Amino acid sequence: MEDLDVVAWVQVSGDRMLAVRSRGRDLLYLPGGKREPGEDDWSALSREVREELGLELDRTSFRELGVVRAPAHDQPDFSHVRMACFTSGHRGAMAPAGEVDEYRYVGRAERHLLAPAAQAALDLAADNGLLT
Repeated sequence: MEDLDVVAWVQVSGDRMLAVRSRGRDLLYLPGGKREPGEDDWSALSREVREELGLELDRTSFRELGVVRAPAHDQPDFSHVRMACFTSGHRGAMAPAGEVDEYRYVGRAERHLLAPAAQAALDLAADNGLLT
């Protein structure tokens, strides 16, 4: 069984990481998703963040943070998720849109609210000095 290959936006504010809840899901995920055919990481992530939160990412500050691999949650066709994580500035007013019902900032003490790949991204953010 192959990995589900996705891109994700790691946004940290006030020592907490942004997470979203998609409709019908029990755990929180990072903003992002699958690439469309022919999309590079920037194109896929900027489109997903626009669709999910109504924000425009800033191309000049777009940076890869790292890649995590974790057990897939709520993805019966895949055993694991391979998630390329990126940081970027943004502009616009954040609001849940599309398949996203809510967003919230999650601290390290709330990691149990996150899907496994999002937990791994939280650790990646901490390892890179974005969270204390």
